[in-house]
Amino acid sequence: MVGRIRIAGAPGQAGTCSGDGPWSDVDKGALVTVYDSEGLVVATGTLGTGAYDDAAACTFPVIVRNVPDDSKSYGVRVGWHPRQDITNEVARTGELVQMLE
Repeated sequence: MVGRIRIAGAPGQAGTCSGDGPWSDVDKGALVTVYDSEGLVVATGTLGTGAYDDAAACTFPVIVRNVPDDSKSYGVRVGWHPRQDITNEVARTGELVQMLE
C-alpha cells in the first residue's frame, strides 16, 4: 500500500514538517496499521519524512508492505488516531491520500 497522509498546515510554510498539538504523534517513523474488513491487523508500516505541499498541508509518504489482496476494504490507522476505511482498489493503486482531521 502506497500513499500519503496529510495534516493541516499553515499558509506560507515550506520545508520539512511534523505534527503538533493533537497531531504530535504524526511524524517520521509513526506507526501505520492496516486492518482487513474483519478488523484484524494484516500489516504495519511507518510514515516517511513530512514536507509541506502546495496546499500548505504537512504531507507524509507512507508505504506498507505485504498487505494481502483478499479483503474488500481496509482500515488505515496512523498513530493513535481513529481508523479510516478505504477500498481494496485504493489500497492497490497507490491513490491513498488521507487527510487527518
